[in-house]
Amino acid sequence: MVILLISSQLASCNENGLPNGNSSSKVNPDDWLIPFDEVLDGGPGKDGIPSIDNPKFKAASEVTFLNDDDLVIGYKFLGNLKAFPHIILDWHEIVNDRIDEHLYAITYCPLTGTAINWGRSVGGNATTFGVSGLLYNSNLIPYDRASDSNWSQMKLLCVNGELSGDEPATFPIVETTWKTWRTMFPDSEVMTLETGISRPYGSYPYVTSNGDYRYEDYLIFPINRDDRRLDRKERVLGVISPLEVIAFRFSEFTSGIEVIQTQVGGEEVTIVGSEPDNFIVAFYTEGFTMSKFESDDEGIMQDQNGNIYDIFGFVMEGPNLGDRIQPTNSFIGYWFSWAVFYPDVTIYNF
Repeated sequence: MVILLISSQLASCNENGLPNGNSSSKVNPDDWLIPFDEVLDGGPGKDGIPSIDNPKFKAASEVTFLNDDDLVIGYKFLGNLKAFPHIILDWHEIVNDRIDEHLYAITYCPLTGTAINWGRSVGGNATTFGVSGLLYNSNLIPYDRASDSNWSQMKLLCVNGELSGDEPATFPIVETTWKTWRTMFPDSEVMTLETGISRPYGSYPYVTSNGDYRYEDYLIFPINRDDRRLDRKERVLGVISPLEVIAFRFSEFTSGIEVIQTQVGGEEVTIVGSEPDNFIVAFYTEGFTMSKFESDDEGIMQDQNGNIYDIFGFVMEGPNLGDRIQPTNSFIGYWFSWAVFYPDVTIYNF
């Protein structure tokens, strides 16, 4: 296995006192909206982990390089369905893509296990995102190439540069296994290994003497708060509202598809999950009574009016065919990352 990041590179700095890989124009700690002394150098430097800016896709039926339990990030936009495999994202972290005139970037941090889909129009300009090489609380700091501003992925905020204080537009995605994705969406496209960059895809890059980072209870980089209510690497879905953040555990969905209706920040929310199928998603559903819908295709839940919904919240069958319920601001990540970025996070008790 290859080790991309090693602990000896923690917080290494250049002669200006800035973490290596950044430019001298950003030395002033007062220019950062996060604690400057907690912005660490991940090791490879700016663009040392190369983003994919011209992704190639093929039909899901033609894909042979994925195993059933490999994780993918799925996106649905205007009927277009695309899947982005973890085994590629582990090595690149950012994919700049488009669907017609819709510009977006899949941002993925292997160290926090978080995938978020960002719009590529920032500050009034179309841009691409790159990997800055910097980390905050083990989490990816992308930079946008139009303004060279730095953004915190999990804070959903530009934290340094011309666009400091801006928030990225986000679009809902789904994280699940390749088996579940291809069963639900056999006609989707899948990003291929044809990245133009030589990497040992399929070999996980974060394996150290402590074991496989995904499954062992160690961190490569320090964090400023270590909440041990759950195991650090337990994957949870965090739902963010202006008033509260709640984490939902896979361990509560062990019997297949289950539907929970609750409140987050005073608003009615439906959580649908399945540990065997490896997904949890969340939607605002004020006025709806939801129940599970299990089938051999993409349907996962139904409402009191007979509408059947897919994993993205679209009505795939029923009187409101084509409508969509509103997804929440939510994504999956390792427990430790939710606890450090959102210290008041509540663990949902079923």
